[in-house]
Amino acid sequence: MSKQELNTLLSRRTIREYSDKKISREDLDLILEAGIRASNCGNMQLYSIIVTRQQERKDALCKLHFNQPMVSTADTVLTVCADVNRFHKYCEKRGAKPAYNNFLWFQVSTIDATICSQAMVSAAEALGIGACYLGTVTYMAEPIAELLNLPKHVIPITTITLGYPAKTPALTERLPLQAVVHSEQYQDYSDEKIEELYSDFEQLPQIKEYIRQAGQDNLAKVFTEVRYPERDSVAFSKSYMEFAEKQDMM
Repeated sequence: MSKQELNTLLSRRTIREYSDKKISREDLDLILEAGIRASNCGNMQLYSIIVTRQQERKDALCKLHFNQPMVSTADTVLTVCADVNRFHKYCEKRGAKPAYNNFLWFQVSTIDATICSQAMVSAAEALGIGACYLGTVTYMAEPIAELLNLPKHVIPITTITLGYPAKTPALTERLPLQAVVHSEQYQDYSDEKIEELYSDFEQLPQIKEYIRQAGQDNLAKVFTEVRYPERDSVAFSKSYMEFAEKQDMM
């Protein structure tokens, strides 16, 4: 990896505002090729990528992503799905009995889809194209699947919006390496270590402003009371699992 490529990874930003410049078909194909060249389990490639570029369909997707404007304004929207449908049909065609509609393979196909997704985002950013991941796809999996005509054994995992940046936002803050990297064995966090890691983090000006705007007195409460409250997590977990079972992915 060149220093320029490494710098692309270390300086990556989530881009939510896009210019009117179009992504060429050639560059989009390079991004998609980078995705399918990524590592996957057994070279089975248990994922599919739905490419949405028509404005009418992007607008329809936007409504299902809680009207986040980047879905409509992006040049291209990619919905990456865990997909055992294709491999099941291949096995059946060859007289082999498939058995990949269970939790293990739901997890494996989700991992495959995730690795593919990050490879595409890295490729896009290397080409100067901005990207944004949307977690709302798991909240609205069933209506998104209906819009995209997903058959059984296919479930959406993530959505990525792509487009040339309209502006360059500041780097998003991150915890230091020692917060997430463990040497040889997991080292559990003492109260003192948690205080050290998160108190420093909460003192960053952008985080202090984020806490203030949320009307809370610390970052933890922003997450538990505002961003991801328990009632929403339980409700969305239930609907996503029910849909996965309906799609015969579990």
